[in-house]
Amino acid sequence: MSTSRGPTSRAVGRRLRIAVVGDTLLDVDVSGTSDRLSPDAPVPVLDVTTDVRRAGGAGLVATMLARDGHEVVLVTVLGDDTRAQELRDLLPDVTVVAGPSGAPTPVKTRVRVADHALVRIDEGCATPPVPTATPAMTAALDDVDAVVVADYGRGVAAAPAVRDAIARAAEHVPVVWDPHPRGAVPVEGITVATPNAAEARGFTGLEGQGVPFATVAAATLVAQWRVGAVAVTLGDRGALVADARTDSRFVPAPSVSTGDPCGAGDRLAAGVAVALASGADVAEAVSAGVVAASGYLAAGGVAALLADEPAPVAVPGTDRDALRTVHDVRSAGGTVVATGGCFDLLHAGHARTLSAARALGDCLVVCLNSDSSVRALKGPDRPITTQDDRVELLLALDCVDAVVVFDEHTPDAALRRFRPDVWAKGGDYTASELPESATLAEWGGHVVTVPFHPGRSTTRLAAALAHVG
Repeated sequence: MSTSRGPTSRAVGRRLRIAVVGDTLLDVDVSGTSDRLSPDAPVPVLDVTTDVRRAGGAGLVATMLARDGHEVVLVTVLGDDTRAQELRDLLPDVTVVAGPSGAPTPVKTRVRVADHALVRIDEGCATPPVPTATPAMTAALDDVDAVVVADYGRGVAAAPAVRDAIARAAEHVPVVWDPHPRGAVPVEGITVATPNAAEARGFTGLEGQGVPFATVAAATLVAQWRVGAVAVTLGDRGALVADARTDSRFVPAPSVSTGDPCGAGDRLAAGVAVALASGADVAEAVSAGVVAASGYLAAGGVAALLADEPAPVAVPGTDRDALRTVHDVRSAGGTVVATGGCFDLLHAGHARTLSAARALGDCLVVCLNSDSSVRALKGPDRPITTQDDRVELLLALDCVDAVVVFDEHTPDAALRRFRPDVWAKGGDYTASELPESATLAEWGGHVVTVPFHPGRSTTRLAAALAHVG
């Protein structure tokens, strides 16, 4: 069950009409296996198993938004070749408004062996002249709820007529600009630009790393570009947001396992635009974008996005996030440990017990009683802390890798879904006394007790707080 909270709740309500402006490419992902070298040269031989083609660049952003259920118009330019028609065919749910590019369709082919990149092959990717925008391209921005500029440095975002149309749109609707190192400077007055840290270094000439660098770079770019806000994205750490009116704000990313990063920046920009159009402020919208990008990566990235049945987004505190964590650990030959409880008021005894449980293996999944389960066990005045907050607090501990919330009196059903190798329980029990012993025995798992710390309990802490109140 999902326990995510915060800005995303405002960003999923209604179907929006969103314009995506930018350069469209044909992306090809070739993957296979390799277990021998070529007799002609000491290079690996790839036995191709899949050859997946998709719209890239602005086309990928449009694909994401269309799959989210929004009405999408893609404002771009296309060449006069068979690959341009292939791109149109790959965007059946998107209204494509394209002028002539005057250049061949760019193709980027990524060749991978299992999860490892082998080589990337670029065709027709030399930078073309800035294209001439058609009246249809500029008119497409007149009646939308939001605009995403996905600049891939091939000139669409530099076209004067396109820039004028974006400036007009920015007076009425949110505009999110995802810049490119070789692309155009964002149009003045847009809502937010989302460079990554490397791009921010290139745009500002500043040196540094992490949040301190991003704080200075974001403020510098707000003034330099004269935009409403800048969010410098920091990969799996999150993003740093600055505007001209308030202090900068760090937006942390959820702690989830990640894979192929292709498209993460596009997913973030799309999420920010949807949240802004749904009424969020910039900081809330960037938080929504960070969550969307993290979930996209945890769900499998672009491969899952383009599957016939897209994988659901992995949100911290859900079965899917736990199952992915368990799968990754097992694939590496590791040991999966689980524990459970209400964790109503997190205290030092909990922290010590959880740390001891984590030391038994290579990941720790916490099975957490839902609010309704806690009420059934503890009475109508409990829990003191809601399950969303309890999930967040548990995930903030370094020793906790994932959380699964369950509604029943016992975690047995949850345990059967991911079958941990070890069930750890703190307390003055013996392993044979614990009811989970029979459940773990079904697949050969073991129950282990970890140190119990008397004198530290939620009940005692709650009573003390009530007395103080």
